[in-house]
Amino acid sequence: MSITLKGMTWSHPRGYDPMIACSRLWRERTGVTVEWDKRSLQDFETYPVEELARAYDLIVIDHPHVGQITKEKCLAPLDVEEREAERKALADASVGRSYPSYTWQGRQWAFPIDAATQVQAWRPDRAERVETWSEMLVLASQGKVALPMRPPHSLMSFYTLSANLGNPCRSDGIGQLIAPDAGTDAFERLRELTDLIDPACFSMDPIAVLEAMSHPGSGFVCAPLIYGYVSYSMPGFRPSLVKFGDIPVAGNTGPAGSALGGTGIAVSAFSHSIDAARDFAYFIASGEVQRGPYAAGGGQPGHAAAWDDDAVNAATSDFYRATRKTLETAWVRPRHDGYMAFQQAASDRINDGLLRKDAARKVVDDLNRLFGASFAPT
Repeated sequence: MSITLKGMTWSHPRGYDPMIACSRLWRERTGVTVEWDKRSLQDFETYPVEELARAYDLIVIDHPHVGQITKEKCLAPLDVEEREAERKALADASVGRSYPSYTWQGRQWAFPIDAATQVQAWRPDRAERVETWSEMLVLASQGKVALPMRPPHSLMSFYTLSANLGNPCRSDGIGQLIAPDAGTDAFERLRELTDLIDPACFSMDPIAVLEAMSHPGSGFVCAPLIYGYVSYSMPGFRPSLVKFGDIPVAGNTGPAGSALGGTGIAVSAFSHSIDAARDFAYFIASGEVQRGPYAAGGGQPGHAAAWDDDAVNAATSDFYRATRKTLETAWVRPRHDGYMAFQQAASDRINDGLLRKDAARKVVDDLNRLFGASFAPT
C-alpha cells in the first residue's frame, strides 16, 4: 500500500524548496510521497502547533515551541530504540546548539534541518562588514541601516544585545529575565539605534528587510542584527547580492550571545503513519542529505557537514563560514510552556516603549514581570 504524508513548512524558498527537492528523492528511494503546504513567517512564529499537528504528519517547528507542544502531547518523540547511532551522529554534527534546542525533558522532539541565528547582513557592493556596534551606529546616523523590529524580532535583538554585552537573559524561570541595570543598558542601546532608523522597520520582519536591501536602489547597506537567509547570498537570487557575517560586537566577548533561530523537523503524534514520518525526519536531517540535495535545493542546512563543505560555501558567497562563529556561540531562548505568549507580549512592550519613549527601567521591569508570569500554572 502506498503512503502519502502531509507536511507543513514556511513560505520562503529557504523553507519550502529544499523540502520539495528532498521529498522527490525520498519518493524515488522508498515510494513514500510527502506533500508540502506552507505558511507565512509570521504564522510560523505564532500559529498554534496543535492545530497543525492534527492536520499534518510532519511539521517544521521553531525550538521555543517545544515546551508548549510537548505539554499538549502534539509530537511523537524521535528518540526511538535501535537508532541511537544515527542520533549521536546528528548530535555530534550540530551547528552550535541547534540539536539540543529540540531536546526537552529528556526526549528529542525534532531534528535540526535549518540552522540560523541573528547575524549581520550588508551590501558588499556598497559597504564593508562593520566590526563594532559603534561603527554600525555611524552608518545608522547616515540612514544606511535597517533593523527588523516586527515582533518577535525586537525581542530577539534585545536578547542578542543583552548576551553580547555579557548579561544573557535567563531562560529557566529562576529569578528575573535580566537584572534591571543590565536590561536597561541593552534597551538603551537598542533605543539609540532605533532612533536612527526608518520607522517603517517596526513593521518589517527579516524577509522584508532583506527584500528591501537587495533592491538595486536601496538606501540600506547594513542590517546589524538579522536572521541569516542564505538565499540572498546566492548570486542571481535577487538583483543585488547581500552578504552575511558575524554580528558587530557591542561587548568584550566577540560575536557571542546571538539569539538562536533555525528550524527542526517534527512528527505529529496524531499521524496515522508515525513510523514513515519518522523515517523521513531521520533522512532529511542526515549529513548526506543536508550537504547534498537540501543545500542544493536552496535550504540553509542544520548539519555541520554542509557548513564545512567547500562547494556549499562557494555557492553561497561563503555564507556558512562567515557566520559560523556567531552561530556556534548563540544563546538558546526559553522553551517552557507559557513562553510563546511571553515572546509576543515582550516584543510588543519593547516596541511600545521605544515608540512612546518610555523610561528604559520601566520597560525592563515590565519584561521581568511578564517573564515571571509566563511560568504561572494555567
